[in-house]
Amino acid sequence: MERPDPPADRILCSDDDGSIGASPLQCDIWLRIHSLMPMRDAARSACTSQAFLRSWRCHPNLTLNRNTLSLNPFKERKGDFVCKIDSVLRNHSSIGLKILHLDLHDDPGTFVYVDSWLQVAVTPGIEELMLMLYEKYNLPCSLLSDGVRNSIRYLRLQNCAFHPTVELGPLRSLTSLRLQSVNITGDELECLISNTLALEQLQLSSCENIIFLKIPCVLQQLKSLSVKACQKRIEIEIEAPNLYCIYFYRVKIKFLPRGALLMKDFTLHCRNSFYYARAKLLSVMPNLETLLLLSFAEVVNTPMLPTKLFYLKHLTIQIITGGAFSPSYDYFSLVSFLDASPSLETLILDVSQGRMEHESVFGGSSHLRQLPELRLDCLKRVKILGFCSAKGLVELTCCILKNAVSLEHIVLNTLCEGGCCSELDNGPSLPIGRLLEEAFRAVSAIRLYIENEVPPSVKLTVVEPCARCHSSMVVPDAS
Repeated sequence: MERPDPPADRILCSDDDGSIGASPLQCDIWLRIHSLMPMRDAARSACTSQAFLRSWRCHPNLTLNRNTLSLNPFKERKGDFVCKIDSVLRNHSSIGLKILHLDLHDDPGTFVYVDSWLQVAVTPGIEELMLMLYEKYNLPCSLLSDGVRNSIRYLRLQNCAFHPTVELGPLRSLTSLRLQSVNITGDELECLISNTLALEQLQLSSCENIIFLKIPCVLQQLKSLSVKACQKRIEIEIEAPNLYCIYFYRVKIKFLPRGALLMKDFTLHCRNSFYYARAKLLSVMPNLETLLLLSFAEVVNTPMLPTKLFYLKHLTIQIITGGAFSPSYDYFSLVSFLDASPSLETLILDVSQGRMEHESVFGGSSHLRQLPELRLDCLKRVKILGFCSAKGLVELTCCILKNAVSLEHIVLNTLCEGGCCSELDNGPSLPIGRLLEEAFRAVSAIRLYIENEVPPSVKLTVVEPCARCHSSMVVPDAS
């Protein structure tokens, strides 16, 4: 009879000594195997032999939280969490950890032990450190010694205070920095990142003491910036020349010419991103070739402006909402981006939403707006996901068909996200009947208003509800 595996928490905290009666090559193989295994699997394998027990104690990657330690908050005794973390770190204190994820956010009793645990675990050679605390902890700069500064690549801090100064020195290998609810000022953060020349990703969330931040031009490797402010608005000046992905909420961003002029690929994700990009940002990014805009709330129409994006070739505009997109927004105003992009070749528009509340093309006036002076000489491929019967969207589509002289293929997908109706069954929270009803109405709009506008040289692909949906639902009257 096979012996069942002991609980992972017993192995994690075992103090039994084991000796490896094996050759150095075998020891190296076991150590290599363990280093590649998930932590819980590596801990369980230690029950198979004394050799694997010793090998487990050299496991360089530790993720310590209630789940990995097999703790049930309703059954554990007071102090169990502290004891198990202390035991694991003590047994691994001499090996030089590569990765330490320490999640203490749900236990106030761990606060007094954080100093001693970090002194044991954070040693030269560590590459990833994630520290999530229950209450504010003052992370000492001395923890990032010379050896740590040279090796650490990923640093994530949550709910602590961190006050770096010039004396801290450069973090030469750090590529990703994430700060959430961290007490740090803009000057302190600028001091830190100015010495972090390998930085590629910077994420800030609820760091309320940051009012102003400058991203210096020395950050040549910085590609992604995410900033979310909860209470106070943050003002950010950006000089980093190769930044191409930005997510922000309640943040005012100003691009200085040194950083913006060189940008070719750019992603913007925020509230009113369509308006913000067209009115504020794109005028200082004349060399853009690829643009991705994501908006979770758009209430201001996209303005027509004289500024041009002469090199923009690929444009993706995506609405992110599980409910209804604001009916006050006019889809037809997106023609502003087309007017500004004479070299545009590819357009992807994702307007998928849980319900459509815009004025339907079947209600009110049947007159469709046009923009005869629009020239789309290079546009070849258009794809619209979540196509609906909104009048502004139908007008935008007809405008593209009439003015895109090089158009080769246009895809109108009347379904939300997925291309198959059966995929809608996986979303029980969505009003499936309403989604299908609008999809049928969108197909009718295509038949009545769009098909006749498609030139013979253009391939039209319409993704519509399948036969199963047709058989189970009455097609609504479009009139």
